[in-house]
Amino acid sequence: MRKLILVLAVLLCASSLRAQVDSLLYSPEYLDTVNVKRSVSINDYHMIGVNYGATFSTVYFNPTKMGSTFRFQPTYFSVMYTHYEKMFNYIPYFGVTVGFSYGHSGVQFEDDPKTGLPLGYVDGATDITMETVQMPAMMQMHFDAAPVKVLANLGGYVGYRLSVERSGRWLDEEYTNKFRDYEYRFDYGLCGGAGLGFMFDPIEIHLNVLGRWSFSNLYAPDYYNEIFHPYNTYYYRYANPIDIAVTLGVYLQLTKRTGKTTAEIKKQARDIVYGTSEND
Repeated sequence: MRKLILVLAVLLCASSLRAQVDSLLYSPEYLDTVNVKRSVSINDYHMIGVNYGATFSTVYFNPTKMGSTFRFQPTYFSVMYTHYEKMFNYIPYFGVTVGFSYGHSGVQFEDDPKTGLPLGYVDGATDITMETVQMPAMMQMHFDAAPVKVLANLGGYVGYRLSVERSGRWLDEEYTNKFRDYEYRFDYGLCGGAGLGFMFDPIEIHLNVLGRWSFSNLYAPDYYNEIFHPYNTYYYRYANPIDIAVTLGVYLQLTKRTGKTTAEIKKQARDIVYGTSEND
């Protein structure tokens, strides 16, 4: 009994001494002002999203065509899958995003204010719209400062021009909605852009600006055209579509962005019950 009383007395003295030391090292006023910062680790995570927006389209011509300008296209739609992976298992700023998009390309020519006639045209057309489908694949950098993230994308795409719609006073009506034999429908090129994300885990809202530069010429550059170029049976020309899409997207995180994942929790529980592989 005496030994038990002695042990309790020693523990009580030690606790009292520790409290006195702590009170000397850290005053109540200091402890009230301490702000403990919690470190948040970003996981390797997946998400899928739907984007909708509008496109501003034009065509880069060589030789240059006067009067060409951007054409507003009100319908752009895409479905994108994104996977973030830490570089060297340490730097959580990189990922890849791939998907499918539906939109439009085209160009419009302005009129001469003096004569009222178009400043330029393509085979008689002064207003051209092409319906397109594309498959973009881009590397993505993201800088997270919850609840906001900054996004930067760069990559390429392949696509196909589904249909065409043209108008113009010198246009052959047969080709109002028909591709000519020398016009290419397969498309490919460079794409990239930047944006902002707003994170409300597990939902993210993304506002992006995406640019596309087609490396696929709209038509064979040396096609035979005796109507518009009667003295040059072979006329070299190049036309590459340029599109700028402004989109708003809603993304769903398929796995946890921060904190322990379900797999990690299960592994931790198994290690507690059965021991780690090192102990085995």
